[in-house]
Amino acid sequence: MLLHEEFGTPWLDLKSFNVESIPEQILNKKLIEKHRCLPLSVKQGRVYIATTDPNNIGALEEFQFSSGLTVEPILASHYQLKSAIERVLEADLEELDLSGIDESTLADIDVAEEKKEDDNADGKDDAPIVIYINKILTDAIRKGASDLHFEPYEKEYRIRFRIDGILHTVSTPPVNLSSRISARLKVMSKLDIAERRLPQDGRIKLKLSKTKSIDFRVSTLPTLFGEKIVMRILDSSSAMLGIDILGYEPEQKALYEENLAKPQGMILVTGPTGSGKTVSLYTGLNILNTEERNISTAEDPVEINLSGINQVHINNKAGLTFASALRSFLRQDPDIVMVGEIRDLETAEIAIKAAQTGHLVLSTLHTNSAAETLTRLMNMGVPAYNIAGSVNLIIAQRLGRRLCKECKQEEQIPDEQLRELGFSAEDIAKGFTVYKPVGCDNCAGGYKGRVGIYEVMPMTEAIANIIMEGGNALDIGRQMQQDGVNTLRQSGLRKVVQGVTSIAEVNRVTSA
Repeated sequence: MLLHEEFGTPWLDLKSFNVESIPEQILNKKLIEKHRCLPLSVKQGRVYIATTDPNNIGALEEFQFSSGLTVEPILASHYQLKSAIERVLEADLEELDLSGIDESTLADIDVAEEKKEDDNADGKDDAPIVIYINKILTDAIRKGASDLHFEPYEKEYRIRFRIDGILHTVSTPPVNLSSRISARLKVMSKLDIAERRLPQDGRIKLKLSKTKSIDFRVSTLPTLFGEKIVMRILDSSSAMLGIDILGYEPEQKALYEENLAKPQGMILVTGPTGSGKTVSLYTGLNILNTEERNISTAEDPVEINLSGINQVHINNKAGLTFASALRSFLRQDPDIVMVGEIRDLETAEIAIKAAQTGHLVLSTLHTNSAAETLTRLMNMGVPAYNIAGSVNLIIAQRLGRRLCKECKQEEQIPDEQLRELGFSAEDIAKGFTVYKPVGCDNCAGGYKGRVGIYEVMPMTEAIANIIMEGGNALDIGRQMQQDGVNTLRQSGLRKVVQGVTSIAEVNRVTSA
């Protein structure tokens, strides 16, 4: 039975619905935002409301009270309704008269007003720019974005969200609003509005409820046609996901937990920016975070506050570097130390010294594979015997998009092609289903969420010998596979066999 037949409610395809035809008197934007329902038209004393849940009596009653008319629900698909609501709310910016908002008046907004706005992030302020920016920020959170890009160009202004690792354009406000949007964001971030020639960094805290808030890390950059602003969403809940959600294979998870339990040594997590290294480290720290342990971290910047852990924000201008923070940690009776990134020989040497003197050290490097991490340390100038004697485990990782469970479709691929792609003879002999992305109301693109793809390499005696003999990354990589460790590519193909992701996605984030 179709859904609208089950509810006994009319169904409407909103794909081509013209939101400009909606009568102004029934457009209560606060109720639309609150209930995610959309009034469509008025006929014979009745207002017709598009909804995904015609049994939501509370929402329908509020619309009835607001309009003074009898409400008739109309069923619509989740994705089409969401898109129509966004068109209605974005159209608001084109229609409102913004000429009364002078850029100079924005500089007079003080911290107290920002506190007031934090407490009223639902858009009760009537200034159109404030309402628009609040909507963009809450939309980004609702859609699961990791980054927001505000980009001025000569003839357009573009706002994009990075969702599941891919950038999507979500709004193109009038280009003449460029300076007002950047001024508003700089006010919220407590940055200098008058300074437009130099990059600036700031932070916004947005309260979603009495108990839930999300931070945005803000970076401004002067470009040819104005300031580009990029915001990173720092959601503390991502640090509390738990190791089972991250996508480790059972043997990889066991290796990580086994090495976290060791009293000393070094665990290194490696990968490009945005590959989930911070979440992997925070997950490990949460496992280790007990009353009996003293844990200190040096981060640039501190992205997420972890209760019970001593977190230090690196400030190079003030002389507080990773190396100086590490030296101080060693005088603070530490059990576990986390260094946000090993960038130079000095930091590497102090971290290794800590790992060799009874401390567990966690850190990251920017390398392409686990094997390359060891050669990077050697190229920095760290003696081979120190690397072999202190590094316990290296995790290389990527983030791949998960296929939407609602719409993924089987894909027929010949066995010969599967072999060329790198699938094992065992998997091909057993048989498995390959899926491809399609796109539906649930995901709008074929993918929903991301999953970790890992290469988890322990320091074995054989690998230690290769390091001591001055071997290169290729030698280490070959030995790693002989030891039974899956490469990033092999781990990605395992996710394809499990039906979690697609071949195209594995090709995107790993190399053959």
